[in-house]
Amino acid sequence: MLRYVIALLGSAAFSYFCGCFNGAVVVSKYILHDDVRTHGSGNAGLTNFFRTFGGPLTLAVILCDVLKAIVALKVGGWLFSLMPHDISGPSADMIAAGVTAEYWSACFCLLGHMFPCMFGFKGGKGILSGGTIAIMLDWRLAVLVWGGFILLVALTRFVSLGSVYAAAAFPVGTWLFVSHDPAIMAMAVFLGVLIVWMHRANIKRLLKGEENKLSFHKKKEGGQ
Repeated sequence: MLRYVIALLGSAAFSYFCGCFNGAVVVSKYILHDDVRTHGSGNAGLTNFFRTFGGPLTLAVILCDVLKAIVALKVGGWLFSLMPHDISGPSADMIAAGVTAEYWSACFCLLGHMFPCMFGFKGGKGILSGGTIAIMLDWRLAVLVWGGFILLVALTRFVSLGSVYAAAAFPVGTWLFVSHDPAIMAMAVFLGVLIVWMHRANIKRLLKGEENKLSFHKKKEGGQ
C-alpha cells in the first residue's frame, strides 16, 4: 500500500508542476517581455493573451496548455501501471484503475495551471487544458463538452458562457460516458466546480450585461 501512496503523491506533484508551466505567462513574460497578467482581466489564460497580444504566438500558448495536460495524464497513468494490482484493501481496485489515475492527475494539473507556485499562484482558468483532458478521457465526453462550448461561443461570442457550460457538462458527461465510481465522480465534480469558481467574476459580469464578447481585434481590456 505504501507504493500506492507514493504513486499518488508522485503523480500529484508531477501533474501540479506540469500545470504550472503556464503558456500565457511563459510566452508573454519571457518572449514578449510583457506579462499578460498586467493587461485586460489580469488573467493568465488564452483568451486574455489573444485579446492583448494576438498574433502567431497564441499558437504557442495553445500548444503549451495542450501538451502539459497530455503529459500529466499520461505520466499519471503510467505511474499506476507500474504498481501491482493484487493488493488487498477497500481502495485497491480504485487506485489500480487507469481512468481514476487520469482524473487524479487532471485535478492537480488544473490546480497547477490555476495556482502556479512559480508565478505567484496567479494563473489561468483551465478551459483549454480542461478541454484537452476531456478529449483524452473519452471522445463522447469531449463531444459533449466541446460541442456545447463551441456552439455557445459561436452564438453569443461569450467565451466565459461557453466555459461555464463546459465545466458543468464535465461531471454530467463523466457520469454518462465514463464511470459511476464515487471517487471518479467526486473528482469530476471538483474539476467542474473549480472551473466555475474561477469564472465567478465573469458570471457576475454576464448577469449585469457587462461581459466582453470575443473579438478578433486586439484589446487592452478583457473579461476572460
